[in-house]
Amino acid sequence: MAIVSVFDMQGKEVGKMELNDAVFAAPINEHLLHLAVVAQLANRRQGTKKALTRAEVSGGGRKPWRQKGTGHARQGSIRAPQWKGGGVVFAPTPRDYRKDLNKKEKRAALKAALSNAVADQKLVVVDSIHFDEIKTKKFQAMLDALKLKKAFVLLDQNDEKTILSARNIEDVKTAQVNEINVYDVMKYGTVLATKAALEKLEEVYA
Repeated sequence: MAIVSVFDMQGKEVGKMELNDAVFAAPINEHLLHLAVVAQLANRRQGTKKALTRAEVSGGGRKPWRQKGTGHARQGSIRAPQWKGGGVVFAPTPRDYRKDLNKKEKRAALKAALSNAVADQKLVVVDSIHFDEIKTKKFQAMLDALKLKKAFVLLDQNDEKTILSARNIEDVKTAQVNEINVYDVMKYGTVLATKAALEKLEEVYA
């Protein structure tokens, strides 16, 4: 089992923690990680763009002039795409961009992302994160003490003061164990997690 240092909010090492190999030393499948990230980004898309084709634009029920003898190019409708107010060629229509991964793939991808963070020494563990008041400056002081600039902060509970303290810091995102996902783990690079949050992760994914 991998052993990582546990720090307090002042950046001092206060102990060690053994990580479960089933979660934090899983095979790192790059293709599966790619599929998980692509699926998550695709599922965020709304797919609500819409434009009218020539069949949907109102008007244009007859030829604007006869076929021959006018000196003009032949035209069948004033709602053809080349006319002002005409329909759009190959117009975008609402669609579903959703991509699905099965449950086994999702679990394997998350384990791979966490294992990659451990292998790259990008997992930082703190004994707990708690603030008496909502104060961005205090949260930033904790990051400075831990020598972090960009981090995905994993909490073991819905601590409103901690979440609001971190909200205005660029390149920092907070989440609870049930909100963790591959994209955020990969995007922010460094995972800052409480000891209790990692224990919950091991309970769920081991």
